Amino acid sequence: MKISAEHFSQDQYKIEDSVGYLLGRARTKLAKALDLALAEQGITHAQGSILLMLATGRYATAADLTRELYIDSASMTRMIDRLEKRGLIIRSRKAGDRRAIDLRLSPAGQELGQRLPRIYADTLNRSFAGFSPEDLDILKGMLRKLLSDETN
Repeated sequence: MKISAEHFSQDQYKIEDSVGYLLGRARTKLAKALDLALAEQGITHAQGSILLMLATGRYATAADLTRELYIDSASMTRMIDRLEKRGLIIRSRKAGDRRAIDLRLSPAGQELGQRLPRIYADTLNRSFAGFSPEDLDILKGMLRKLLSDETN
């Protein structure tokens, strides 16, 4: 079955029905909920995302985080500066390339990183309370399809 790439037309475009607008609003709503939940920890949702990404062990540089989180490099540098100042991350020069900087969680960052999944899960559970497991599976599948290189 061939799917048309022409799903939208400017003649019938309404901002409140725009997929981009709705995705943006949903992201903002989740970000605000996470900011509230993380305020007690003294971090923002964006800083929490950095800590979670570093905790996975798959990301070790600001460039890695910038690409994965779609945050501009200047903003990423400022957030890393704040997290380092708070003693949550440690910067160190790469052994083979002194120009490159590796990032890792400090002991305090590791401890917070272990608490973050519960905070995120609780916030998501509240935000998606009206969704069935099937609804969430469909939503995640659609978002993965949107994010895949094959459809873009």
